[in-house]
Amino acid sequence: MSTIAHELAAAIRSINDYPKPGIIFRDITTLLGNPRAFRRAVDELVQPYAGLKIDKIAGMEARGFILGGAVAHQLSAGFVPIRKKGKLPHDTVRIAYSLEYGVDEMEMHIDAVQPGEKVILVDDLIATGGTAVGAVQLLRQIGADVISCCFVIDLPDLGGRKKLEALGVEVRTLVEFSGH
Repeated sequence: MSTIAHELAAAIRSINDYPKPGIIFRDITTLLGNPRAFRRAVDELVQPYAGLKIDKIAGMEARGFILGGAVAHQLSAGFVPIRKKGKLPHDTVRIAYSLEYGVDEMEMHIDAVQPGEKVILVDDLIATGGTAVGAVQLLRQIGADVISCCFVIDLPDLGGRKKLEALGVEVRTLVEFSGH
């Protein structure tokens, strides 16, 4: 693990048996509350795209809003919230996506991204990939050019990264944790 990854991993709280027995929940609220770690995480997410023309950063509810907003600010890009069904007030486009135990729906405003705009999807963690894959498909449905998906944490044992890469999307992560 690199020095940066080690520093960021140390700022993330691990909670055993949450939300159910056998799961280790990776809580980034401790990273967000640590000014140095939060700044470092945002800087590392931004760095590969500095100087490139990125039109929008899309963030998934809710931690993706925090990280994505900071990344959008640093890249002078717009921010697009991707929310659970029924939370946005204007005309939306919606997609159903698979969860570990069922299906849910997410949506975004239909005019949030123009066809051909370059978009980076940002969230705190990639696990099984269901939500991120759904978000990429939703963005592509309205013509976005999704150039990358960026996460602070990767849980590679759960296979989400591979699902995104199978869609032809670059995936960047800062910290890997084995197990779940």
